[in-house]
Amino acid sequence: MIEFRQVTKRYDSDHTALRQVNFGLERGELAFLTGHSGAGKSTLLKLIMVMERPSAGEVIVGGQVLNTLPRRQVPYIRRHIGVVFQNHQLLFDRTVFDNVAMPLEVMGTPARDIGRRVRAALDKVGLLSKEKMNPMQLSGGEQQRVGIARALILEPKLIICDEPVSALDVSVQAQVINLLKNLQRDMGLSLIFIAHDLSVVKHISDRVMVLYLGNVAENAPRAELFANPRHPYTQALMAAVPIPDPERERAKPPAELEGDLPSPMNPPSGCVFRTRCPLATDYCSREVPVLEDKTGAGHWVACHYVERQES
Repeated sequence: MIEFRQVTKRYDSDHTALRQVNFGLERGELAFLTGHSGAGKSTLLKLIMVMERPSAGEVIVGGQVLNTLPRRQVPYIRRHIGVVFQNHQLLFDRTVFDNVAMPLEVMGTPARDIGRRVRAALDKVGLLSKEKMNPMQLSGGEQQRVGIARALILEPKLIICDEPVSALDVSVQAQVINLLKNLQRDMGLSLIFIAHDLSVVKHISDRVMVLYLGNVAENAPRAELFANPRHPYTQALMAAVPIPDPERERAKPPAELEGDLPSPMNPPSGCVFRTRCPLATDYCSREVPVLEDKTGAGHWVACHYVERQES
């Protein structure tokens, strides 16, 4: 469905947003992308949407290499990709129905088909009874469901969720996440979920990819990564996830990351994580770690420490 082959994205000589990223997503899979602000998550989204082109490597969507895609074919690719944003991006001077219908109107869909398709999408997200309401009358979770319905309206093969629940209460987050997972299963969608919090999709994702300063730190099946996080950055992210049990939460070791996040305009030499890594040595400053699957089980890690421990 989607494949990144050694993808690098440079904005100028001082700023490389993504470095030799390898990433794959099959039809019907849910991949979770996480990392700090500026890690490269949004850049990856822009490359998939052909809003930008890679500086090196290949981005492939549905068998189509996007690097040299003629401009006239870009709208066709985008029709097969729905996006759910954090802030809904709804028009509050229009009804719920009108907000969901917008992509169909832009595509010139006949009016007789618009009503049927919009109501089907609203039914999928549980808002059919509220089609005539103004989005301002809805709760935050319901507004996000309107955004999901609009992302579904063109019947895409892929949905990208960019921080879709970070502004919602925890209980509402769970409802929206479960809705997305059910839609993925029922419609055979591929889904990319972008968020900072590892706990958000702990139980529903198929794969997790952790980015740091534009580099893939770790990429593994979800169950394997949560059971055995190997990169020190992933371990720190995992340690920061709250445990529901108060006693276990108080007893767990603190998440320790040394120093401040380096500027992406001036990343550290060698391993970009070394300035904050408790395991770093002088060797880490001289050599860039290679992303490797040393187990052959699809658990990819870019860390000199892991390599030395397993050699």
